[in-house]
Amino acid sequence: MIIELGHYALVLSLAVALVVSVVPVIGAKRADVALMDVATSGSFALFLLVVFSFAVLTYAHVTSDFSVANVWENSHSLVPMIYKVSGVWGSHEGSMMLWLLILALFSALVALFGRNIPSQLKATVLSVQSWISTAFLLFILLTSNPFQRLWPAPAEGRDLNPVLQDIGLAIHPPLLYLGYVGFSVCFSFAVAALIEGRIDAAWARWVRPWTLAAWTFLTLGIAMGSYWAYYELGWGGWWFWDPVENASFMPWLAGTALLHSALVMEKRDALKIWTVLLAILTFSLSLLGTFLVRSGVLTSVHAFATDPTRGVFILVILLLFIGGALALFALRAPILSSGGLFAPISREGSLVLNNLFLTVACGTVLIGTLYPLLLETLTGEKISVGPPFFNLTFGFLIAPLLLIVPFGPFLAWKRGDFLAACQRLYVAAGLAFLCGLVFFYMQHGGPVLAAFGLAAALFLIFGAIADLVWRAGIGKVAPQIAWKRLKGLPRSAFGTALAHAGLGISVLGIVVVTTLQTEHILTMKPQESVDAGGYTLTFDGMRTGRGPNYSEDRGHFTIRRGGAVVADTYSSRRLYTARQMPTTEAGIVTFGLSQLYVSLGDATDGGTVVRIWWKPFILCIWGGALVMALGGIVSLSDRRLRVGAPARRTRIVTAVPEPAE
Repeated sequence: MIIELGHYALVLSLAVALVVSVVPVIGAKRADVALMDVATSGSFALFLLVVFSFAVLTYAHVTSDFSVANVWENSHSLVPMIYKVSGVWGSHEGSMMLWLLILALFSALVALFGRNIPSQLKATVLSVQSWISTAFLLFILLTSNPFQRLWPAPAEGRDLNPVLQDIGLAIHPPLLYLGYVGFSVCFSFAVAALIEGRIDAAWARWVRPWTLAAWTFLTLGIAMGSYWAYYELGWGGWWFWDPVENASFMPWLAGTALLHSALVMEKRDALKIWTVLLAILTFSLSLLGTFLVRSGVLTSVHAFATDPTRGVFILVILLLFIGGALALFALRAPILSSGGLFAPISREGSLVLNNLFLTVACGTVLIGTLYPLLLETLTGEKISVGPPFFNLTFGFLIAPLLLIVPFGPFLAWKRGDFLAACQRLYVAAGLAFLCGLVFFYMQHGGPVLAAFGLAAALFLIFGAIADLVWRAGIGKVAPQIAWKRLKGLPRSAFGTALAHAGLGISVLGIVVVTTLQTEHILTMKPQESVDAGGYTLTFDGMRTGRGPNYSEDRGHFTIRRGGAVVADTYSSRRLYTARQMPTTEAGIVTFGLSQLYVSLGDATDGGTVVRIWWKPFILCIWGGALVMALGGIVSLSDRRLRVGAPARRTRIVTAVPEPAE
């Protein structure tokens, strides 16, 4: 009975979404407060209904109710509890329920925290959010019902995909969807502004916190997904330009451009049309990512759906929202004012240049991702666009951006002084260049591009520090005054510095690990040793073991440095009983910011194939992403962002009695 209640709550939430999709828009046109208030109450009701429905599905997984087809296909009674819970979104149906839950959550948050937003704009924004909710509710109910029953109920489940039986499943999809779906708020604000035909700096101030929150979650989601693939798949890589990886990376690039563009619009009332377009495109790319993953057009560990009906349905959603929003933009954009003017050498100019590089890079990734699919659809010819294409095109587009980023904070609004910015950055640039030369010398004239990449990464880090030093006046005023200035800086200044420094840290890790990593592929017998990264790994032999729902062969390795044992690790081959599916669990040992990575291959006569990587500074890649996300969180804690645009206050005039005659 509880399962049917969950299904009924989902149907009821569709009815509520339909009401919120229509009534508040009518109220906004008529300036009817009662009708506009339906948006707030309806968004709360929608959220509560979706929460209940999602909780019922979770209950079915936790209790191993195999009469529910979704539970039978993606769970097992012996699966650890954490995988029963995270397995709720480990399937196509469950992942779409998670998408819907987060979408309803963001709608409720806008209703809750949007008190200072003009009532007509707020009502329209929540209605647009409900349009999206309606589309995905129809998709779930018509093509991806997670509450479908089986009769008779099977005695046991088919088990969750072994690749997904990892803590990463509990963290990566929720973070990624918080980023994807978070941009729906920016999209709704853009469409609402186009419907009203009015956009100003206050609009940008309302949009920017939602953009920043979505960008922060997406940054964490991408980083977690990269690290999960790195340690779980046993391939030793952190990024492969997989089409599904690209599907999450493209909204991040567009969202980064949107974040900077909204800042220009808020501060200088400029780039209005461009900001609205970016808000539409960023969420459109999120929808495109959903289509690529859920439609079955891709063969990937990320792709769950193979039913073409689902693909067609998502494609219709894609065309309606992207096509409709772009058509509305084309209709309304000519009547919107473009905003204030500024000199090319200014902070606005640097942010425009930043946007140019980001959007072109995003377009390059989009072309490389979609071109093989379009070519196969039109001609039947299959081609592969892989890392060489993306590394070449994307790398040359991003390299200049890395050099431009530190200059932005040092340029004044409207008209800046480039020479003065150079003078404030010459110490950071000199230190970065010196480190690049040292790296080049230590590598005995190693790759020139790697030396330049290292210098660019350090320039980003030192430039972020220089910004705070310059703002505080360190070295120019008394230490106590400088400290007081530093503490008095707005949190958004620290957030910006952290985000830029985090980007530099990630680039540093990418450059170093790509240049200096080593790989050994060999057949090892017990007690044989191999040197890697200054350490000696000894293969101690294989052991058998069993987990709750798998059997495994574990290889034990002892790690020595200078003859002394410093660590040991296990790498294993697992066989999951229910699915009869093998997986590899890598053995990873961390030394500072570097890692030794050991992966087992097939067994041979008397030995085992072993792959060993030494990956120097690889943790900087994900550590930099964490620092970037921390920058976003610090910026969100800035009161100026949390309070949003000030509410319009009615001026109260006190009547003065006329003097008596």
